[in-house]
This record gives sequence, C-alpha cells and structure tokens, in this order.
Amino acid sequence: MAAEAVTQLVSVTRTLEQVAEQPFYIPMTGPSARPRRSLKHDDTFIVLDSHGDIGASAGGPDGLFNHDTRYLARLELVLDDLQPLLLGSNLRDDNSALTVDLTNPDIYRGGSLVLQKDLLHIVRTIFLWRGTAYQRIGVQNHGDRRASFELTLLFGNDFADLFEVRGERRARRGTGTSKLLGPTDVLFEYRGLDDAQRTTGLHFDPRPTKLSVNAATWQLELDPHESKSLFVAASCNRPIGEKPARFFRGLLAHRREMRQSTMGAASIETSNNIFNEVLCQAMADLNMLMTETPQGRYPYAGIPWYSTTFGRDGLITALQMLWVDPRIAKGVLRRLAHFQAKAVDPLADAAPGKILHEMRGGEMAALREVPFAQYYGSVDSTALFVMLAGRYFERTGDEQTLAELWPAIEAGLAWIDGPGDPDQDGFVEYQRATEKGLANQGWKDSYDAIFHADGQLAEGNLALAEVQGYVFVAKQLAARCALRLGKPELARKLEAEARSLAERFEKAFWCEELGTYALALDGKKRPCKVRTSNAGQVLFSGMIREDRARLVAADLMGPHFFSGWGIRTVAQGEVRYNPMSYHDGSIWPHDNALIALGLARYGLKHSVAHVFKGLFDAATYMDLRRLPELFCGFRREKRRGPTLYPVACAPQAWASATPFTLLEAALGIEFDVGRGEIRLRNPHLPPFLNEVILRDLRLGESSVDLRVSRHGDDVALEVLRTRGQIQVSIVLAR
Repeated sequence: MAAEAVTQLVSVTRTLEQVAEQPFYIPMTGPSARPRRSLKHDDTFIVLDSHGDIGASAGGPDGLFNHDTRYLARLELVLDDLQPLLLGSNLRDDNSALTVDLTNPDIYRGGSLVLQKDLLHIVRTIFLWRGTAYQRIGVQNHGDRRASFELTLLFGNDFADLFEVRGERRARRGTGTSKLLGPTDVLFEYRGLDDAQRTTGLHFDPRPTKLSVNAATWQLELDPHESKSLFVAASCNRPIGEKPARFFRGLLAHRREMRQSTMGAASIETSNNIFNEVLCQAMADLNMLMTETPQGRYPYAGIPWYSTTFGRDGLITALQMLWVDPRIAKGVLRRLAHFQAKAVDPLADAAPGKILHEMRGGEMAALREVPFAQYYGSVDSTALFVMLAGRYFERTGDEQTLAELWPAIEAGLAWIDGPGDPDQDGFVEYQRATEKGLANQGWKDSYDAIFHADGQLAEGNLALAEVQGYVFVAKQLAARCALRLGKPELARKLEAEARSLAERFEKAFWCEELGTYALALDGKKRPCKVRTSNAGQVLFSGMIREDRARLVAADLMGPHFFSGWGIRTVAQGEVRYNPMSYHDGSIWPHDNALIALGLARYGLKHSVAHVFKGLFDAATYMDLRRLPELFCGFRREKRRGPTLYPVACAPQAWASATPFTLLEAALGIEFDVGRGEIRLRNPHLPPFLNEVILRDLRLGESSVDLRVSRHGDDVALEVLRTRGQIQVSIVLAR
C-alpha cells in the first residue's frame, strides 16, 4: 500500500513537472467569487465581474485589454467604502453593452445607521467603442428622505502583457507613471522594454469632489426620487487633450455600426424558441468577435486568451459560416494571404507559403520573449486556407477574389508538397523548429494530445490524420479553381495527387483491430493506434472509403465516445482518457460540428441528429445559452447539465459558429452558382425542430426565403419568396 502511494506521488509529481514545463500553459489557480462578463470592439476587449468591477474579485482575468496589453487592472465601485449589493447583471442581446443593477448595503457612520439598505438604485451601463471603455453610473434615491453618501471609483493599472496575465513571469519590465491632468483626468503611462509608449486616459464627468491617481470620489446628496448620472471613460492610447465621445452619442453610434455589420447575412428562425435563443446568442457573439482589419473583417478566436488573429480558428469559423455569410471567408482569406510567410524563420516556425497560426501585439511578442508576434506553428492552417479559398469560390463564384488569392494558393500548395512534407513520404507533418514553439501543432495542441496506445507521447515528425484529409480536400478544390483559371494541366496534377493521397492514407492509417483510423503517424511511421475524434474529422474531408466511413461513424456514436452531450476528443478506455482534460476526453462543439458535416457527407443523417440534439441540450444549460470553447466529457446523467471546463473561452468563435454548422449538416445545404441553384441533400431535422425558416439566403445576386418542415423522418420544402433568378430543390440521394 505504501509503495503504491509512493508510485502515485511520483506520477503526480512528474505530471505537474510536465505541465509546468509546457510553455504558454493557462493556469487555473482558484475559484472566482463573481462570474465574469466580457465585451469586445475591434482590437479592444474588457473582462468585468458581475458587479461591473475590474479587479475586485480574485480568480478572473479582469481588465481592459488592447493589442494584448492590459490598460486597466482595477476599476471598483464602493459606497462609503462598502461594496454595493448585486441585484443583477445582463448583457444586451446584441452584446453591445453590459448593464448592472446594484443597491446599497446598510451604511453606518459613528455607530448609527444613516442609510438603510435597498434605498439606492445604482445602474452601471458599460460599452466598448473605438479603444475606449465607456461607463454611465446612474444613481436614484428611492427613500422618503434625503440621502447623503460618497460614491468612489478605485482604479489602477499595471500594463501587463496578456501572457503575464496568463501566468508567464518576466525578469524585467518597463517603467510606469501616473499623474493628474487637471480636475477631471488621470493619465497612466508605461514605456516598455520594447521602447513603445502605452497610455491609459481616465476622464470623469462631472468633476469628482476628490480626484487622485487611484481614486475618484463624488460626495452625493439626493432628495427623495432624485437621480444623478456619473460618467467615466477609460481610453487606450488616446492623444492627450482629446476628449472621448459623449456617452450616449458613442453608444448609439456603436449600436448602429453593429446593425450595419450584420446586414447581408442570412437569418434563421425555428419552431423552437430555446434554439432561437441559442442562434441569436451565437450570432451576437460572432459579430462581437469580428474585428475590422485592413484586409477585411476577421473573427478573432475567443475572449480572453485568444482575442487576436488566429489562422486555424478564423479559417474553420469562416468554413462553418460560409453558407450563412460568405463575406467572413473573404476577410479571413485576404488577411491570411497578406501575412503568408515569405521566408524561413525557425523561432516563428515560418517557411515560405505557410499560413499564419497567430499574431500578437504585446510587449513580450515584440521582444520575442514569446514567439507569437507572427507565429506560423500550425500544421493545418495552410491546407485549411487552400480549402476555404476553393469553398469560397464555389459558394460565390467570385473570380476576382480567386484571382487575387491565387498566388497565395499556389504558395500554400508548394509548402504542402515541400517544407510541409520534410521526408517526402506524401504526408504533411510537423515538428517544432525550436523549443520555444508549440510542441503539438494541430488543433489539439496540448503537450500530451498525440500519443500511442500505451500512453507514450509520439515523437519526431508527426502526421495527423485529419490534416491529411484537409490536404485531400484542398487539392481537389484547388484543381477545380485551376480549371476555372485556365490551367488544365495543373488541375489534372492536383486531382491525381488527391487520389494518391487517399490511397496512401488508407494503407498507413487504417487500424483493422480498432475499426477506425490512427490518430497520427509518429516520426518512425508507427501509427498511434488510439480512438480519437480526429477520425471523425477525416469523415468531414470525404477522403475515406464508404464501408470504413460507416465503421468510423458507428464507433463515434458508441458510448465510449458519445457522452450524451457530444463526441469526446478521446474515447473512454484509452490510456490517456480524462474527461476533465483540455484535449484528451473533453467535448469541443466545433469538433462535433465538423464531424456532423462528415456524417452528413456519408448520408448518416440520424447520427447528425443525435449529435445536434446532444449539443443543443448542452447549450440549454449554459450561461446565456452560449456554447463554450469546450466542456468536460463526463457521461450525461438525468436531470443534470454538463460539467464546465474552468478556463474555457466564452465566447469563442468556432464554438459560436457550431449551431449554424449543425443546421447546415442537418439540412444538407449545397450551392451551385453556375446553375443558380440551392440544394438540400437528404434533409433531416432533429426531433426538437419541427420547422426552420431561412431568410435572405443568397446565391450570387439572387436570394431566397424558404421554410423546411419536419414530418417524421421526412421534410417538406416551401419557397416563401425569391429575388432574382434562383432555384431550390431537395435531393434524396448521396
């Protein structure tokens, strides 16, 4: 018994050492006393607690952030040095603002009760716009006598790099100062080791009774039913002397911009009111994560850790939303083409033609303390880029954008066949170029995500199963694009390469004893014989044989994979299975969505409905009906919701896109620009949806409104309205 305990202790110690050595690990140090809320506008986001405070409650990544730097670390409201009582807090349905309702506690002075609790109603309204966090604090006295009290905002800043907030430690930092700029303004300044000057300006209106470099206090006197408004604006790098916009003018402009940005996308309404809420929240989250860049709108990956340009996340989100709004794909493709690698840079894992993994704008990235200023350490982004370019062209017929992107497509294909296949065995592989880079460079990028059946971590140049599927689709689509651009010889070459890849894949990756495909091949070409959801993403590519596809699908729908809420990343029973892990047994909504598209591709619509219902049921338990980045893979139990993963991003772009992808898989939506036709291939609605109405579904210059109704296992299609020349049909065959 003692020996067993020692063995367990050694095992735990080694695990902790492995985690500690893993770069860029996001620690969870303890519970947070208050739930968090987040807002974002372009390159600025803010994380606040349920009271509307920043830094008042431990355990959360609070702050006002801009370009991966924290511009405000504390903003806490107190009444006579006491925290107010929370009544409630709510995000607007469009994520444009957070509203927090508070009231006063019992306030004593000199041992006497001077203000009974629940007499003051305090409303904090917060929004972000153009690099500034705006806040209105409305206070009303509901008592029958005059109320006298102090309202104070406590504030401070550290200009921490986002990676410091995540837990990275630095030996040296820059220098900061704080000073008053008159009776209504405070300025925080920081000169980093990168020699960049960063400033936070705080502007208060009306003039506080007392103002210092860390507190603003108003002495308030309110008659019965009298109300008063206080305003504060915290601006990132605002020129000194330039005042922020007035609160209500900025709020109206912000909401107007948000409405305009969503115009042109298809809208969806269903017979299920809860699913409508899921869709509305998902669309609001996607719209909030969209960022205006010089190359077009780009969906940043997630808040708080990934609010920046991520290649893989942007590409997959655009693929998921392509049927709803192809303009997202155009912005993603143009931005990633602009930042496509042009030279070899080992620290950045860059090679000519490779597509960006992530980019960062903070001090640590500028100093290369982390390698992510422009980092290319993802093995799949390049193939996904070529795939999305082909899918975008087939969805829109946009030859002008295709021609613009073609040099980047060709460069990506050259990387796939060159540096992406270092041993020239026909499979795209990865191994980080330096110890500073990511050890695993597929979407499952945890240090322990790629392993053999005995639990040993795979080593050497690793070839992931799903990446070969992405390459297969990329070459097929690139061939069709080449044909359209008058390059028939290249088209034939790419088609032949895709067929050859499929044949080699079947021989190298199929595991007869498992009835599914290996997770990966290691550097010695040994298959990692582990049941994982990666095989499900190979279904999405359509690369595999029909008979084996059905075996894979049956395996994924078994209880060792399907928890009742969704498909786990690793099957229960595998040696590294852990339902609480990041990638080794948890459930990722976007992973399930891509698998659902694969199931639909092979005509397995009842399985699609099963996955769809599981994730819908999970969303009904989630805060705001918002699917998070991931949740734990525990088996579903009656009258209990799913178990959350503590540091999951929410919102997160590809999780937000998941409900739309599941609907696409269920309806089997296809677009044929040449024929001006939208087809529903083997449409099958899950039991919780009796009807789906799609409005303004566009194809070229035309659009259609249509209704799909469920009748048992069958559906009926009704075209409600057409604009331009467009046809809609149902195809009952694969």
